[in-house]
Amino acid sequence: MTRAWEVAVALPARLGEGPTWDARAGRLIWVDILSARVHTLDPATGRRTVLATEQHVGAAKPRAGGGLVVNLRDGVGAYDAAGAFSWLCREPVAGCRGNDAAVAPDGALWAGTMAYDETPGRGTLTRIAPDGRATRVLSDVTVSNGTGWSPDGRRMYYIDTPTRRVDVFDVTDEGLVTGRRPFVEIEEPADTAGYPDGLTVDADGGVWVAMFEGAQVRHYSADGGLERVVPMPVGRPTACAFGGAALTDLYVTTARGGPGSAPLGGSLLVVPDAGRGLAQPEFAAQASAGAGNGREK
Repeated sequence: MTRAWEVAVALPARLGEGPTWDARAGRLIWVDILSARVHTLDPATGRRTVLATEQHVGAAKPRAGGGLVVNLRDGVGAYDAAGAFSWLCREPVAGCRGNDAAVAPDGALWAGTMAYDETPGRGTLTRIAPDGRATRVLSDVTVSNGTGWSPDGRRMYYIDTPTRRVDVFDVTDEGLVTGRRPFVEIEEPADTAGYPDGLTVDADGGVWVAMFEGAQVRHYSADGGLERVVPMPVGRPTACAFGGAALTDLYVTTARGGPGSAPLGGSLLVVPDAGRGLAQPEFAAQASAGAGNGREK
């Protein structure tokens, strides 16, 4: 059988995560959380960059006007186009860190957290407006992970990994969510299928899910039916995103260790011509973003 995947970047990342296609720069952005590194790759030229952050970094996303918004150990911050850093919402919680994050169609960042030791219920999901105002959306989360929106922006998908579910919400006119319910429940045993981690939504409304400890990426239709299982050469695929000029290549981040301890663990993989992705919005940073630390409960 011909393998579906290729190696985009061979890298021994401790915990690769959060691939995002930056259309403005023509590059893929991803992070190595526990090594506190933000990586980029221009697949057209092979050019790569690495940014060292001063804290563990759960996610990095493109920022309107240039730069990045980053989900760090102690909160959410931003790098401007010149590389200067400022906090948007700083709220340290002992024993916790930022994890996966995603930018909504309205330009807000949805940032998740978790306890380092994965204590149940210590994580959260928070919406960060462009001015830095933070609204806590979910508490009692264990490992906040994949978040994505349907092509029309009316549904939001979300994963709290230990639940072994992908949940779906309805999106309100204000950009918040309501009506949480299961979209997909992983029925196969965890030691064979693994745990749902990061996700991405394609142009047809399908949901692609990286299965941590399951050595696979799953593609579900818009109605929740399992359409395809893509085997991976590593036990711990962590997240996936469409990229490339036509948004047809599925990039998959991975972590070291896990079943089989495959030598490619930590590398960035790609499944060429996997489907058709959605253009990802940039964080709609405002000029006053660096001053924002407001919070709404």
